[in-house]
Order: sequence, then structure tokens, then C-alpha cells
Amino acid sequence: MKQKVSGFSLLAAVVLLASLQFSCNRNERSRFKADNIVTFDTITVDKKYFLDDKSENPSCNLKLNFIYPESIADFDVNAARSVFLRTVIGPSYETLPVQEAVDRYVKNYIANYRNDAEIYRVNRPLYGNHADSSEAGHYILEDEHDHLPELFYSYYETLSDSIIYNQYGIISFQVRQVNNKGGKMSYETVRNYVLDLTSGELLNEGDIFIPGYDLSLRPVLQSALLTENRVKTVQELEDLGFFGIDEIMPNNNFLLTDKGITYTFNKGEYSAYQLQVPQVFIPYGAIRSLLRENTIVSMLSQLK
Repeated sequence: MKQKVSGFSLLAAVVLLASLQFSCNRNERSRFKADNIVTFDTITVDKKYFLDDKSENPSCNLKLNFIYPESIADFDVNAARSVFLRTVIGPSYETLPVQEAVDRYVKNYIANYRNDAEIYRVNRPLYGNHADSSEAGHYILEDEHDHLPELFYSYYETLSDSIIYNQYGIISFQVRQVNNKGGKMSYETVRNYVLDLTSGELLNEGDIFIPGYDLSLRPVLQSALLTENRVKTVQELEDLGFFGIDEIMPNNNFLLTDKGITYTFNKGEYSAYQLQVPQVFIPYGAIRSLLRENTIVSMLSQLK
């Protein structure tokens, strides 16, 4: 005998199914929370050291601005601090308490400068009236102060990090370092990192792209560079000071946000040192087919 299904029973079943689907969707969203609930602290250093503690002597100058996680709601903050110490200050400092790591970095910077100065002092050439002099062994001689840039050099370095994006389980941060060890040329490097707060690891290109992504990204990078520099051809880019753009490849130096991926190519990679460091933004819409499924980046690309 057939059983009758009342209208009320059918309605109840529909409501139940809708409820379950809503619950599943809500649970899915709860695993992809926007707020990382991270607080950051900063240590700032501005240190100048004169050789032999004499202000007339050459000097080294270190400016450091270190931003690091002080607390994280759902992640081991000590592990996160180690990542920041390793990528900003250096691998040999990652196991130290933050303040101790910074203090040691400053101390080592000055020690390295003093060591280089000592090598110069012992081996420095003497010129002019001092060519046959017994005054070797000095950093500078009494009558050389007016020509100091030609005779000796001072070091300077700036080192800082900045938080670019801090949502949906990732922290994208950028490290900038500028140093000069004499001469007119300063060297700037920009390093990008994305910390996955689920795994505790730094993301690399293999984590977010499907196999073969590198060659597929080449025309995308070329197009983005053309747009960024307001030109229409690779030849015009080369006229501006770029080179090797026909063979450009992704370099794993990237940042992620909810809008897209930004690549940084340091001076000397594909551009002359006189240019600003090229930073190339690619929206997710331009590379959606290259993204790995069920990854943080595929979920970011679907946010509205």
C-alpha cells in the first residue's frame, strides 16, 4: 500500500535540507575567517658609530625598523616570530628572543664595519706627501679630512619590514634593505613573504600554481609591465632601462592579497639599477586558470 506524504511533511523536509545547507556553508565560512586577530609590536634602532669613538673619523649608520607579531589568536606566536626573525634579521637570529636578536644584529653590524676598517687601516695606500711616510696604520691623516670621501668610506644600512596584508589566514609582508659600503651606489633589495597561519610555512609558487605555471605567467608578466610603465611594446620597455623581458620568469618574490598577486623584481634582474624596483600587480582574474584548487589563493580569488 502506498503511503501518502502530507504537505506539512514535505515542507518540513525542505526546511531541514535548507537548514543543513546553510549550516554547512556557515561552517565553511567560519574556517575562512577574515580577521587573523594578530597584534604587532615594533622595535626601532638608529645607531651611529664613529671609528675610535672620534666624531671626525668615518662612521657606520644603521637604521632598523622591525615589525613582528606580538600575539596571534589561533597560531603559535613564537613560531611566527621565528619566521619574521629569519626573513628580516637573518637565519642565525631566528631562535633568539626578539630584543636579543636585534641587539646582536646591531652589535655584529658594527663589528663587521670595524673589521673592514681595520683591514683598510693596515693596507691603505699613502699618497702625495705621505707616500714615503711612516704614518701608515692610521684611518686618516691630519691633512686628509677635506678629501675623506676619496680616502675612506662610511657604511650605512636601512632595514625594515611592513605588513601588506593580514587577513584570511595569511600575513603578507615585505622586507626592504638598503646598504652602502662606500662609493656613490647604494644597493636596495626588496623581499616578499607570505606566511600561512594554517601550516606555519611560507608559501611558495608551487603551493599556489598548477604545474607549468612559469611559462604561462610570462605573457601575463609582460603585459602587466607594459601597463605599469604605460608603454605598448617590449622594445619601449627596453628603452626605459629594462632588459631580458622576452625571457622573464616568475621569481618566487611575491605578495598575496584578496585582490591578486604582486611580483617584485629587484634591480639588476630585469631592469637597470637607476630605475625604481619594479613591482608588478596581477589580478586573480588574469590567472584564475593557473591557480591550484582548494588552496588559500583559490579561495581568495573567489572573494567578492
